[in-house]
Amino acid sequence: MPGGVDSDFRLGVSPTPLVVKRADGPFVYDLDDHRLIDYYLGMGPMILGHRPPAVIEAVRAQLELGILYGAQSELEYEAARLVVEMVPCAELVRFGTSGTEANQTALRVARAATGRTTIIAFEGHYHGWLDNIAWGAPSSNGKPASYSRGQDQRAMESLEVLPWNDVDRIVDRLSRGDVAGVIMEPLMCNTSAIAPHPGYLETVRSACTAGGTVLIFDEVITGFRLAPGGAQELLGVTPDLATFAKALANGFPVSCLAGRRELMELIGGPGKVVHAGTYNAQAVAMAAAVATLEALRDGSAQAFLAERGERLAAGIRALLAEHGVAGIVQGRPQVFHVAFGRSEPVTDYRDSLLTDRAQYVRFTSALLEHGVRALERGAWFLSVAHDDEVIDTTLEAIDAALSDIA
Repeated sequence: MPGGVDSDFRLGVSPTPLVVKRADGPFVYDLDDHRLIDYYLGMGPMILGHRPPAVIEAVRAQLELGILYGAQSELEYEAARLVVEMVPCAELVRFGTSGTEANQTALRVARAATGRTTIIAFEGHYHGWLDNIAWGAPSSNGKPASYSRGQDQRAMESLEVLPWNDVDRIVDRLSRGDVAGVIMEPLMCNTSAIAPHPGYLETVRSACTAGGTVLIFDEVITGFRLAPGGAQELLGVTPDLATFAKALANGFPVSCLAGRRELMELIGGPGKVVHAGTYNAQAVAMAAAVATLEALRDGSAQAFLAERGERLAAGIRALLAEHGVAGIVQGRPQVFHVAFGRSEPVTDYRDSLLTDRAQYVRFTSALLEHGVRALERGAWFLSVAHDDEVIDTTLEAIDAALSDIA
């Protein structure tokens, strides 16, 4: 296996890619049976924790009935009904297997609906690794740089990249009336958990409506985690389309595109936007999705995460101050970000590049020695299995790790 892993996002694990034998609740166990409190949570999906009984039971029941039908199952209609009930923008839903795929479908629908080609994305946002949307270093002229060797530069010719939270730039660009779609994370979770400035999302929403541009929220991380209806419910701004994955099925490969009926009906309808996939809405994964959405629909899980997340974030801030380590904690309590080397909040993507990432990786490596696993890029995900005792143990480990790296 190239690099010893099956996703390049696992190459950055320090001191070496971790091999996990089993997981349960808030814990993972490596091959040597070291128990680690897990804040990776599968890079975010395990919102109910590892092996939640309701999900496991639903999956086992479906395994007795079949795995993959090449046909519809009642489960996918039930899951779609739940998404429509929970998500403000959702009038119709189409399921897939990954967030990358859902975002590609959204871009295709936006272009079909408008007859335009230009897509606007933003510095520090991530919408998948495919050639037409993955870009590299910050751009000064709005033209994206390559993300990877071998990337087709021509695939990015219709992509423009702007700084996020700069309301004048986006309003001016949309005023030309030639943009098919604007895609963004409504809360910038892939970079430092940066929040939108007051009024920013509302202004972009208005500008998209005025210019006939499709507004797409990438809620792959925020969806169902911040609120039953995702960030759009929490922040009160409704996009035309939204994409979801991660917390949608608690670790099973399910994503979806949801949105306004007149846009979604372009898929498979007279407008014939093609979206296909052998494993889309696979029955076992959909059983997991239904069980997960049922657990998340009333908001109590998100409230639990908020309470525990606030406590953990406050504890980290206090320990950073106690140890004299320059660092900040920002974001929502259900998913927040820790960065070293600064005392002021990170406000944009370029700002995030000035943090002390090397010191933070030394910190996460030290945390492993004290039984806690945290993402090297700074994001902390919580699950409903992270109770008060787990938070207490985590703060003790952080205290010890900060002493180790002093």
